[in-house]
Amino acid sequence: MSDRPAFATQAAPAPQAPAASGSANIPDSRGINFYTSDPGFAPLLRSYLGEAAFGAIETRLVALGQRASEELDALALVADKHPPTLEQRTRSGAAIQRIDKHPDYVALERVAYAELGFAAMSHRANAPAPLVKYALTYLFVQAEFGLCCPVSMTDSLTRTLRRFGSPELVARYLPMLASQDFDTLYQGAMFMTEQAAGSDVARIATRATRERDANGEDVWRLYGDKWFCSNADADLAMVLARPDDAPPGIKGLALFLLPKTLPGGTRNAYRIVRLKDKLGSRSMASGEIVLEGAQAYLIGEVGRGFHQMADMINMSRLSNGVRAAGLMRRAVTEALHVARNREAFGRKLIEMPLMQRQLLKMMLPAEQARSMFMRIATLLARADTGDELAAKCVRILTPLIKFRACRDARRVTGDAMEVRGGAGYIEEWSDPRLVRDAHLGSIWEGTSNIVALDVARAAKREGAFEALTQHVHAELAQSGLPRTSTALLRDVFDRAGAALASVAECGRDESVRQAASALYHATTAALMACEAAQISHDAPDYRRLAFAHLLVRHKLLPRDPLALDERGEHAATLRALVDERALTLEQAMQLIPAHRGGAQ
Repeated sequence: MSDRPAFATQAAPAPQAPAASGSANIPDSRGINFYTSDPGFAPLLRSYLGEAAFGAIETRLVALGQRASEELDALALVADKHPPTLEQRTRSGAAIQRIDKHPDYVALERVAYAELGFAAMSHRANAPAPLVKYALTYLFVQAEFGLCCPVSMTDSLTRTLRRFGSPELVARYLPMLASQDFDTLYQGAMFMTEQAAGSDVARIATRATRERDANGEDVWRLYGDKWFCSNADADLAMVLARPDDAPPGIKGLALFLLPKTLPGGTRNAYRIVRLKDKLGSRSMASGEIVLEGAQAYLIGEVGRGFHQMADMINMSRLSNGVRAAGLMRRAVTEALHVARNREAFGRKLIEMPLMQRQLLKMMLPAEQARSMFMRIATLLARADTGDELAAKCVRILTPLIKFRACRDARRVTGDAMEVRGGAGYIEEWSDPRLVRDAHLGSIWEGTSNIVALDVARAAKREGAFEALTQHVHAELAQSGLPRTSTALLRDVFDRAGAALASVAECGRDESVRQAASALYHATTAALMACEAAQISHDAPDYRRLAFAHLLVRHKLLPRDPLALDERGEHAATLRALVDERALTLEQAMQLIPAHRGGAQ
């Protein structure tokens, strides 16, 4: 990493208190702790990790929640306004291929890679549970989104290398990938997309050729164009290419590890042609790359390249879901802060029923995504120890969260901007950045259509839905929740599953998004209800059961679009949800919808 530009980093300025004149009614959340101001986060995380593991990281969560709101948010705001630039040559004409990053982005890199060790965390001795990494990432992304893409790719590249790479390659590169020394650690990337091969990976045209090097040894060399390469100056990248004698289609692809710098210290034979001018994640460099005989190392077997890279893609999809959840929570936090502190028409905004309704419509998808990523992370730990049922659940839940949570984040961040009003449209605030960043999740690592089809594929070909059914039914049976709730939740889950199975079996692609959305809603409703029971073992709080009931009512059961909502009898309970106050079981049961289903 000797060609990495060295920048002097400086701490972000301390947040300024709002001026007394003219700003009293424009609430500024800078300085509130993103962890302690979110009363639902700690109990939920504790219920998944257990008391000992949660206690071991709680001080880190508190500290990161404060840094994310102050120092990291200030750095991210500046980095977003100063995208990286590509330097092709020195002033004397020497080729350098250097990406210059703003010092504030480099400061964020130091925190993520070196201080917090996000990319290395799962690959070091005595690694914590995956959920620890994702919980910390969830807080970090509430300040900075763009950097979390390179961090995720580095983490997932390391995982793929360890699973499929030769012992020699693992021994050579793992120490740098798992390092937290900022001056020597390696960053990773994934170079897959081509102009004619976006989602249609089978059309990849990049060639891999066996050639003799100067020492007379056989090496693989790559030739072709990669159209969208995020973290374009990464030290290592996983690349899909087609060996010269390989057949067309996915079966002809092979996976290669591409180093930026060769063992002798020379630059590898590829060029960054230009950087992309992106709508969001502007702080992070994405570029177009031309491979001109770049030396690379074969990973695994020829013909298995896509299947091996699929693991890396799935980990990136899970990271996308975590990031979408984090973006939504930041948006909810901002909206709640504005609503609780801004006055209009003689009242705080949060006292207005219409505002309460809008806030609830934002909170619900944010809580769904939070439950989903925590459950997947917990199952992932079991899957990595050989639990086949857990692995199949991860297989279907990962594209499910990528599909639905990333779409929900676009709407939630937009609604939060509206709560702040005109100020929310100004780039001095976080709202525009959240909206721009939220749109990325629905595109990278598969568009919504592609990922919804993958949900159906997992259900039909890999037995993943049967495993998920077994898991959800077991969770409901053991929850100890009231029978009416468990019967309702089991019924809507089974009906959503039947719809997906029908779509998958008959190849009704036009309905796959509808079916996948229904399964996401039904699954998250069941999970949130079970979480409420688990959380309430320590101190009764059935908010998540109330959210589950609202989710079934508004997303899964038929409703007359011309019938106005009857809110009055539940006003106090709904207000408690908006205020993020604990609910009793009786209050949560008030929101259960009337239902005539097969499970009654």
